[in-house]
Amino acid sequence: MMTETMQALRDLQKKLYAFQFALNVIDFDAQTVAPSESYPGRGEALEVLSGIKYSLIADPSLPALLEKARSEERTEQEAAEVAELQRMYDETSKIPAQEYAAFVKLTTAAVNAWEKAKAASDFSLFAPYLEQIVAYRRRTAAYFDANKAPYDVWLDQYEKGLSMAQCDAFFDQLKAVIQPLVKEIGQRGAKIPCDFLKGTWPIEAQKMLSAAVMKLMGIDEGHCVLSESEHPFTTEFYKGDVRITTHYHEDDMASNLYSVIHEGGHALYELHMADRLQYTCLSGGASMGLHESQSRLCENYLGRSLGFIRSLWPTLTELFPAQLAGVTPEAFYKAVNQCQPSLIRTEADEVTYCLHVMVRYELEKRLMDGSLAVKDLPAAWNAQMKELLGVEVPDDAHGVLQDIHWACGDLGYFPSYALGTAYGAQMMASMRKELDVDGLLEAGNWAPITGWLEERIWQYGKEKTPAQLLQNACGGAFDPKFYTDYLVEKYSAIYQL
Repeated sequence: MMTETMQALRDLQKKLYAFQFALNVIDFDAQTVAPSESYPGRGEALEVLSGIKYSLIADPSLPALLEKARSEERTEQEAAEVAELQRMYDETSKIPAQEYAAFVKLTTAAVNAWEKAKAASDFSLFAPYLEQIVAYRRRTAAYFDANKAPYDVWLDQYEKGLSMAQCDAFFDQLKAVIQPLVKEIGQRGAKIPCDFLKGTWPIEAQKMLSAAVMKLMGIDEGHCVLSESEHPFTTEFYKGDVRITTHYHEDDMASNLYSVIHEGGHALYELHMADRLQYTCLSGGASMGLHESQSRLCENYLGRSLGFIRSLWPTLTELFPAQLAGVTPEAFYKAVNQCQPSLIRTEADEVTYCLHVMVRYELEKRLMDGSLAVKDLPAAWNAQMKELLGVEVPDDAHGVLQDIHWACGDLGYFPSYALGTAYGAQMMASMRKELDVDGLLEAGNWAPITGWLEERIWQYGKEKTPAQLLQNACGGAFDPKFYTDYLVEKYSAIYQL
């Protein structure tokens, strides 16, 4: 039987859930259907709601309640809830209430400015907001640990225990394999025909494809809806209401296809959490890296596989008969796996993708230590893209303004994409020991695959740490070599190296 103390903590968690639900509704509405000039009123509402949520989690009486709960008999889940609430209190209460709420208002205006700047391909329209965001992140990092580098503080917020030293070692390990592989593909790789991916792909047909893909993945349309936004994203309200978005390009069907699979991976994670975690602080991904591992796993290890493409082929050829006339599943597979250094992270191939993440990581380090001024960011971006990917950036929209993350204040998030990609490779290696993944994908049977992930990852939410979940799924600690080995094996076969 639950103690009175634990019941009081459950009541608090329900209130926090309710406020977060309201905040998520406003945010989802803002990025999908709200008028472009509606942000001032929305910012005021978010500031008030965020302030009330802050007062709940930073309540001075909470530590005593948590201490009392620790002295009483608890279940394993209740102990995890107490630990997570303590973490939330420790981190939230360090930031003054006024600053906490003001930052929410700032990022609301920043996202609006970013959208306008991207549409105009003019970084100067966004720069004043980013300057305030960087200043806030540098200043408030000291509230957490004045002796730690500000960027280390924020890396740790997105992936517990992560530091620049760890990221540097991780990215060095990836670069040692990826850069020579890109060079070898460019010099010796067989030519892959991709011209058929260009042309016109009617939006209505793409929408039908999106619905078919979500159904194939086993995403229940009664609990998950697909909308449109400038930058694809996923918002989870609870396991019965998860919303994803995509962005349709009439000249690029593959962009939407893999956005839907990527966001669908996020959705599957949220839709399959244990019922017992709902309305508690343990609902949600174990970390940003773990969440990205599921989206990247679905997008690349499953979605860019030949088996999946074969299963989707009847739908693709029915919806796009003229565009795919004379094209085989094998040719399509090679085309969507082409290795070609490019400008846009979300559309990058598997080999070069993490180089895009490294560009952002290196720039964030410099922004956070003060060695790079925001006004100089476009030039620094272009130089990093030239150095790491060998591409010339034509304008701000295809360069420094392509991602929404900095407008949202998410400095320190980008490494999660690379970590998640590598986590996913290790999970797939373990899954393949138990399941005929390629055969299941070709048969259009995702259920055993999603069942494997639900059993080992999804059901636990934040109840287990990323390290515990990797141990649970893979039987060992994180090892990026699974990812680099996967890239070498797959692309050596595609390019006949």
